[in-house]
Amino acid sequence: MTYQETLDWLFTQLPMYQNQGATAYKEDLGNTIVLSEHLGNPHTMFKSVHIAGTNGKGSTSHMLASVLQEAGYNVGLYTSPHLKDFRERIRINGLPISETQVVDFIKNNKSFFEEHRLSFFEMTVGMAFDYFAYEKVDIAIIEVGLGGRLDSTNIITPEVAVITNIGLDHMQFLGDTHAKIAFEKGGIIKEGIPVVIGEYHPETEEVFGTLSRKRNASLHKAYTFDALPMKSDLKGTYQKHNIRTVQVTVAQLQKKGYGIGIQHIAKGLLNVVKNTGLLGRWQLLGENPAIICDTGHNKEGLSFVLPQLETIAYERLHIVLGVVSDKDLESILPLFPKHAMYYFCKPSVARGMSAVRLQETAARFDLKGYHYESVKEALQMAKKDATSEDLIFVGGSTFVVAEAL
Repeated sequence: MTYQETLDWLFTQLPMYQNQGATAYKEDLGNTIVLSEHLGNPHTMFKSVHIAGTNGKGSTSHMLASVLQEAGYNVGLYTSPHLKDFRERIRINGLPISETQVVDFIKNNKSFFEEHRLSFFEMTVGMAFDYFAYEKVDIAIIEVGLGGRLDSTNIITPEVAVITNIGLDHMQFLGDTHAKIAFEKGGIIKEGIPVVIGEYHPETEEVFGTLSRKRNASLHKAYTFDALPMKSDLKGTYQKHNIRTVQVTVAQLQKKGYGIGIQHIAKGLLNVVKNTGLLGRWQLLGENPAIICDTGHNKEGLSFVLPQLETIAYERLHIVLGVVSDKDLESILPLFPKHAMYYFCKPSVARGMSAVRLQETAARFDLKGYHYESVKEALQMAKKDATSEDLIFVGGSTFVVAEAL
């Protein structure tokens, strides 16, 4: 198969949460364990840091990878979902896995995948672990896909486990309270492995305390540390939480003998995009008018992102907005400014919510605008309507941002 044919097979032949939602969610690690044994247990051949959380785990993963790269380590990075190219998910020192390696991995294991009916995510995790072991990375930053306890990545025993924060997202899988979701994400806490918690929430404090005591894991609450102020090239105001989480995580790695100096931390935080290729976090897409996109897509994420719009001077605000069909609109739509003009659109994935439905629901929250068949059309219309003094924001879903880039 060619690279495109390989991707087509990956995306269409097997369940994939990114497209399908609930039907792709697996509730045990059995398939991942079987796959790992088939591959020779590559996850045991490299060191790792495991990062979970409702928001911020992608930015934190990329920041930490950048810091370790600046310290001279050969760094693997596994994240999801991708925005433009599948290969974004699997990188070493910022460089994505090659098309040839993707094709060869699928070709060499395709009959096994089909026999065991593996999910897209299980295959992708296997590909990443196999690649990192083959390339002999010094350490890999592994971002959890969904939850933690039952996530396919949770076969690793990391140097440090990190949980950035807990919010009410993916409740159909993880539970309907902060405590229940914290328990699922806390499933990455391993026996004797230090755990860093990024942000405080009254309902989750006890959960993490109990889990860490049961597993003899030292608990480090980043939100209690008076960390040295540092800046990042990731400009969202919410990044201050992720920066502090990275600083506390690095301190745990230093205790384990990793040679990371303060200069590596500072330089790594300032060169995240350059070192890792991260996209879509408060990213400037254009000027005159200013066009900004951000992948924040749930209540907690948007509650940080949207107020930041008001720190920018503009004449009028235009918002290109699209979501997936299982999004809890009642929790996020009240966060959006009523004075903006909206361009409702449907991201081009099976899970995308129709622009008409989104527009109708948004009208109940006094959010006014028009609907469009695609993200591209909505953004084009926003650009047409805007003057050079206006501001255009693109968001609501990772998939909307992906199509705008």
